[in-house]
Amino acid sequence: MKKTTIAAVSVVTVAALFGLAGCAKGGSTAGDSDGTITLWTHNAGNDAELGAIQQIVDDYNGSQKKYTVKVQAFPQDSYNKSVTAAAASKKLPCILDIDGPNVPNWAWAGYLAPIDELNDRLADFLPSTVGVYNDKTYSYGFYDVALTMVSRKSVLEANGIRVPTAAEPWTGKEFDDALAKLKASGSFDYPADFMTSATGEWYPYAYSPLLQSAGGDLIDRTTYETADGVLNGPEAITWAEWFQGLVKNGYIAAKSGADQTADFINGKTGIIYAGSWVADKVRTAFGDDALFLPSVDLGEGPKIGGASWQWGMSSTCDNTEGALDYLTFAAQDKYVASVAKATGTIPATDAAADMVPGYEAGGVNDVFRQFSKADAVVRPVTPAYPFISSTFADATQKLLDGADPQQTLDQAVKDINSDLKQNDFYKG
Repeated sequence: MKKTTIAAVSVVTVAALFGLAGCAKGGSTAGDSDGTITLWTHNAGNDAELGAIQQIVDDYNGSQKKYTVKVQAFPQDSYNKSVTAAAASKKLPCILDIDGPNVPNWAWAGYLAPIDELNDRLADFLPSTVGVYNDKTYSYGFYDVALTMVSRKSVLEANGIRVPTAAEPWTGKEFDDALAKLKASGSFDYPADFMTSATGEWYPYAYSPLLQSAGGDLIDRTTYETADGVLNGPEAITWAEWFQGLVKNGYIAAKSGADQTADFINGKTGIIYAGSWVADKVRTAFGDDALFLPSVDLGEGPKIGGASWQWGMSSTCDNTEGALDYLTFAAQDKYVASVAKATGTIPATDAAADMVPGYEAGGVNDVFRQFSKADAVVRPVTPAYPFISSTFADATQKLLDGADPQQTLDQAVKDINSDLKQNDFYKG
């Protein structure tokens, strides 16, 4: 069976990783006989999150004398290649972080070991923050983020636009009418900004929930063996025509500006399709005039992307007892809270949310937890996801550029189904 993992192995990266293994016994960074456990993270350069993770490690190391966790941080842009290269040379660390959608691929490829021992504790976590594949738990995350429509009360009122609520989100028609009114006002460069200048995972994370709200999907989730009928069926075509129409009608730019939040604050747009990460800047600029609204309902209710970075244990770890001990220790509510606070994200547990100002019940950021609980859809739980992700991103870019919706999505389905067949539908 041919296994296609998420990144090609780089000879240079492999060579570099051999250098990282200097402290390991028997040529492995997985875990030393002296109780040293290596932890890899993608947070090099992200001082806030890396600092929060380092504090957990320091607390754990100080809490007992049997194990010592050591942190090795990588830049996010090179992290996945570093992991795949280390897996090829059997030099994975005991503990590593994983972008949530990639958990099934890494588990299928043999990188990860199950951590079902933590299931009782993880029952308290938001479902989107726990990585499950083939009924086994492989990872958990401290936080998630929520997509939201951001606007201003004064802007909507001035243009006769209803303020939507979680109970009554905008319908597709209402949203289109709102954009038409904002365009007619002549007050904005574009009525809305969907961050179309972004690349990569933003496309499936942000745009496939709109596809799902219309009734389509990236793959048939009953079998995970075909995309036919869900990515190119009538509902998907309706979504594609609507999404493409946002550009054709002048409602959004085919390629937006480099800083969506700044453009909104500077009055260039009336609505932005963004995430909970913009809340602080927008509130600082507009105070109580700022609105954080549910995503649009295109027929099947509002949907938003779920899952962010998570933590798991490698399959080659030779100190599973120590790795599980650390993962259990780190899953305490106070650490969920500390990482979420450092990153400005949604705490994964209710108890942790109560410790983070603004995320407590009724707090100014509680709306994002409620969106996540009610509307989050994880990206397809299949090892094929990395290929699906890149294929959908390519197809969506073509739609923004004006390509024929049916032909574009038919080709995406053909490519995805071909990959599924080549990999024996990722069985095993």
